[in-house]
Amino acid sequence: MSEPASTFPQTDVELIPDTVARLRASFDAGRTRPLEWRREQLERLIALLGDHGSEIVEALQADLKKPELEAWGADIGAVRSEARAALKKLKRWTRPERVGGMPFLGRSSIVREPLGVVLIISPWNYPVQLLFCPLVGALAAGNAAVLKPSEVTPHTSAVLARHVPDYLDTEAVALIEGAVDETTALLAERFDHIFYTGNGSVGRVVMEAAAKNLTPVTLELGGKTPCIVDDDVDVEITARRIAWGKFMNAGQTCIAPDYVLVHEDREEELVAALDRTIHDFYGDDPKATPDYARIVNGRHHQRVARLIKDGDVVAGGQTDETQNYIAPTLLRNVSPDSDAMREEIFGPVLPILKVKDIAEAIRFVGEREKPLALYIFSNDERVQQDVLDRTSSGGVCVNGTILHLANSKLPFGGVGPAGMGAYHGRHSFETFSHRKSVLRRKLKRDPKFMYPPYGSFKTRMAKRFS
Repeated sequence: MSEPASTFPQTDVELIPDTVARLRASFDAGRTRPLEWRREQLERLIALLGDHGSEIVEALQADLKKPELEAWGADIGAVRSEARAALKKLKRWTRPERVGGMPFLGRSSIVREPLGVVLIISPWNYPVQLLFCPLVGALAAGNAAVLKPSEVTPHTSAVLARHVPDYLDTEAVALIEGAVDETTALLAERFDHIFYTGNGSVGRVVMEAAAKNLTPVTLELGGKTPCIVDDDVDVEITARRIAWGKFMNAGQTCIAPDYVLVHEDREEELVAALDRTIHDFYGDDPKATPDYARIVNGRHHQRVARLIKDGDVVAGGQTDETQNYIAPTLLRNVSPDSDAMREEIFGPVLPILKVKDIAEAIRFVGEREKPLALYIFSNDERVQQDVLDRTSSGGVCVNGTILHLANSKLPFGGVGPAGMGAYHGRHSFETFSHRKSVLRRKLKRDPKFMYPPYGSFKTRMAKRFS
């Protein structure tokens, strides 16, 4: 699989302060504010991904054995779509927003202005999408940006580091390669916003570092995404939609179904349908198909593989550490107290638990930390609404998985331990913008009522209208 990250170039830690200072000087000089600059950067980002798409796909396959279709669609296509939408809407997004209120005081409006120099730290599971989609919002809002891709996907990091300076403005966008030392050095700098996607433990480190400079943060974290299945569903369709969301990218998706809570009357049918679906998707030997990814490295392979022992394997279960391969795996009879039910799996292992009814499923979810996503499969709209009303999660898909992420008009983000803040589409632009309140008055007709001396009459009038 991937070569060790240390075989790839790493940014000299001593250069990081000067890099951030150079970008801040550019921002302070107004380089990034014109709409023409923002448009050009978005167009050049689209061009980068188009001109070097095949090279990026090869890097993704070297790091994750990511299927070509998933690489083009979930990584490259997602970013280009986001950038095109921003180009189309940029003039509207940046237009001052008139608001009502107190016309006798003046005309009020909200003006979006860029925050400054922002830091974007991305994970390894979708290393292009999760680095560049936030960048789209940062550029559209007129910011300078430092990019930190994950060292866990070194081939992809190297390709992006090679091409970003050739396409994007080097006085306003910089990419820093490396691991813990480089990230630590970056977090020691002052930024105007930090956007981090990854796990909660590192999220806490990011937030602690940001607090020293009172820097606002967006944290896109994870959690154990539940998938609730009612007793009235079409089992075949339900199984296909769950399996697609779970086993895409070998389960290494932050909103992949992490476990299933199925009505006890349909559990056997669902397990059988999921088993059939796995064979339909990947054949008798998923290791042989080009349509199934690999675990990113040996450490993560060992972590996910040990979770298989926490239940009875009813499908899959095969592993090959030499290829970082874990078969699509279904588990039954999993204890709620097992590691597989306490840890975010982030791999192709799916525990399936029986519940007596939807009420029990809702209680089960409510007793645990709020997840990044939640999925409910039911034909009963009252059941759907009951789940929506009585659970809390970053987002919800009814009778589907993953797809709420694809609509850029929906904010994507977590709640509680799953994260804070949101992005995609206009929500990305807003994340990287300051909404500045502006009131404009004219220098004439200046009533003296509001000025001292106040006197009893003015005081009585103020009390009357308060």
